[in-house]
Amino acid sequence: MSTKPDFLRKKFGPLRDKTIENALAHRIAKEFPRIGGPRICRLCAEMILEVVRKHIRSQEHIKHGQVLWMAVSAANPPRHKERISDTELVPVLLDVSTADDVQERIDRCPTSQRLLHRAVRLCEQAHRQGGLLSNCDLAELLNVDDSRIAQVLVEHERQTGTLVPRRATLHDVGTGLTPKRIICWKRFAEGKEPHVVARETYHSLEAVDRYLGQYDRVRHCRLQGMTPEQTVQTLACSLGLVRQYLAIDDLLKRHDT
Repeated sequence: MSTKPDFLRKKFGPLRDKTIENALAHRIAKEFPRIGGPRICRLCAEMILEVVRKHIRSQEHIKHGQVLWMAVSAANPPRHKERISDTELVPVLLDVSTADDVQERIDRCPTSQRLLHRAVRLCEQAHRQGGLLSNCDLAELLNVDDSRIAQVLVEHERQTGTLVPRRATLHDVGTGLTPKRIICWKRFAEGKEPHVVARETYHSLEAVDRYLGQYDRVRHCRLQGMTPEQTVQTLACSLGLVRQYLAIDDLLKRHDT
């Protein structure tokens, strides 16, 4: 092996270190000197760039009628008093306007029907990409009032017995048909197995089992002659939750008779 110095490498090698990662790491080290050594600063820079790359799409990757939107991560259920700024967000690519939407307008489809089709499509697209839209997201995207969105989607869920995957139904945030009712209905009225119910309601099997288990406990307390207030004390849950499950039990009883 030659011991001769490689002057070409020495002169041009530093060009390889002229990267945005190193520029960020240098700025982090300068502004926050106590954060750690070079390895920590570089790791922070890489994490920042990872977030930036996820939230940027080049013009070539966005088609006419599409929009890049920030959705709450489906894997990040809300916590008490948690702000959106503290919530995990994921960028989702949504088809705000399609050829089918235009055709429905030409065919003079009712406004509520067109709104429903677009809202359901956006929710399903976001969910497939790991995000959940709120009624307010949909209101902004579709330029309608959020109460109108809630009305159209809840009516659709009641009529079809299905859930539209959005924050109101999967995270129990805002106005939406509670998933408890549909999950219990599919299990006890339609006789579907829990894994089928989980798939049809966009829930995990663990979440479905949790809802069904809570219903069974509330129903057992009712069969023991307990009042809603006594059930609250026994199960250590809220009165509102107990009343929801009692209403579900009434619904299932009417179906059996």
